Amino acid sequence: MVKQTDFAVFLNRFLTDYLPNKRGSSPKTIDSYRYSFIFLIDYYEEACRIGPDRLALADITYEKISGYYDWLQETKLSSVSTRNQRQAAINSFIRFLMYERPEYLNEYQRILAIPVKKAPQKEISYLKTDGVSALMGTVDTSKTNGLWDYVILILLYSTGIRVSELINLKIRDISLHMPYTLLVHEKGNKSRYIPLLKDAVPIIQKYLDSDIFHGYVDVNRWLFVNHMKKQFTRQGINHLIKKYGDLARKQHPELIPEDISPHKMRHTAAMELVNSGVDLIYIRDMLGHVSVKTTEIYARTDAKLKRAAIEAASREIVPPEEALWDYDEDLKSWLKGFNKR
Repeated sequence: MVKQTDFAVFLNRFLTDYLPNKRGSSPKTIDSYRYSFIFLIDYYEEACRIGPDRLALADITYEKISGYYDWLQETKLSSVSTRNQRQAAINSFIRFLMYERPEYLNEYQRILAIPVKKAPQKEISYLKTDGVSALMGTVDTSKTNGLWDYVILILLYSTGIRVSELINLKIRDISLHMPYTLLVHEKGNKSRYIPLLKDAVPIIQKYLDSDIFHGYVDVNRWLFVNHMKKQFTRQGINHLIKKYGDLARKQHPELIPEDISPHKMRHTAAMELVNSGVDLIYIRDMLGHVSVKTTEIYARTDAKLKRAAIEAASREIVPPEEALWDYDEDLKSWLKGFNKR
């Protein structure tokens, strides 16, 4: 039977009750935090010679936690982004402990004061106007398959929708009458309306009138299906973008990046709107961003626009686990099996 330390008891309560039920954290977030504590326990074993069976709250000190962050980067070669994710998990646990074990308050305040490292920011990569023209110009719309591909490209470029949103479109979601709109379905049964470019309407109508639909349009069918009449997949969209990207790059290597992707088309749509002076609130709503702070990334500088990856975590409520852990398991084994039962 493994003796439970106070650290183990409070960590269990933090992961199984506080995060899901008090904070409303998603299972994905909780899983990420779990890995952070597995690394923390590894650090205490390797660097501090304190095993999980002896690790106590009194061992959670400013010096050791600072050492943990350095260990992540120097020994585990973690990126700055990963280091900051681990720090966010630790800080959340520390804030939880401040109310549960206030006798360590001074130490906890020192830990929370450890600065987050700034990661070198990358430029947003997107297609310029000439690049978009080169890409679209490789599609032969005189052929049925080419027409199909062109509509996919024009929707990605003109609306900035995500691949998941594109493949979930049904014919009924498109309105080709004034005002021209696209009803986009998001996660969590949410949806938003996006205006369609007037110039895109004729080509979309031509697509709906094509042989693909055999003269009959069922408004409840997927807008894009594969050769087996099944819903088009994310992999299929990625393949399509790469195919036309490779073709366009042969003619215009300076315009088409090697890593062209559907998400780069989304960046392109956002940049077109920013460069046209469209209000950021409108762009936020069009792209389906939860916060305008995400949208502001596209408008920070004139010369070098920076990119960030901010994924709003879904707020799913999961029931708490009643048991702490089986007594034949140590703390690290419990963490590794957490959420997998």
